[in-house]
Amino acid sequence: MGREFLDVFEEWADSYDASVLGQDEEYKEVFKKYDKILEEVALRSRGNVVEFGVGTGNITVKLLEKGHKVTGIEPSKPMRKIAKEKLGRHAEVMDGDFLVFPELNNVMSIVSSYAFHHLTDVEKEEAISLYGKLLPKEGKIVFADTMYESEKDYLKAINNAKEKGFHNLASNLQSEYYSTIPILKGMMEKNGFLVSFFRCNDFVWIMEGVKL
Repeated sequence: MGREFLDVFEEWADSYDASVLGQDEEYKEVFKKYDKILEEVALRSRGNVVEFGVGTGNITVKLLEKGHKVTGIEPSKPMRKIAKEKLGRHAEVMDGDFLVFPELNNVMSIVSSYAFHHLTDVEKEEAISLYGKLLPKEGKIVFADTMYESEKDYLKAINNAKEKGFHNLASNLQSEYYSTIPILKGMMEKNGFLVSFFRCNDFVWIMEGVKL
């Protein structure tokens, strides 16, 4: 359920915002156009929003600026603390993860950024199945995450990171669960979503699904 990575979230909590702003050379390409990516997720959302993997609250801010009511779900206590300080009373941030979360009602959009890869493909499909039952017709899933067009592209990304001496990035790519677009497309369609993918940078795509 991604909770095996809680120690990683705790390590990143204090430095995450600096990394997304391009101050960490190793992850600079991963977070290229970061602000634009979050803006796109917010623009594609509709109605009441549930955000999984709130992190430090950056995308939550974008959603609030667009006038959405946002309920945040975040498993990391240090991340929740930072997000709550940033958001104040403007959004609720609760303990939970992609698969285990408090009761949710009147949800029109489910969003996430840079987090869905902490689930295995089996867990991803379980999560999408849950969301398919939670969302009404025309409800949306809008996820921005690292994913690849093929297994070959995924392996190439690992080799490129190693060649550049980006050992932490290479380790992350090998130890976390990055899916391919055909696999994700199949999961979404199986659970009643019309889905499309939009490339944001060399690592990140936006997956946008509309419930049929």
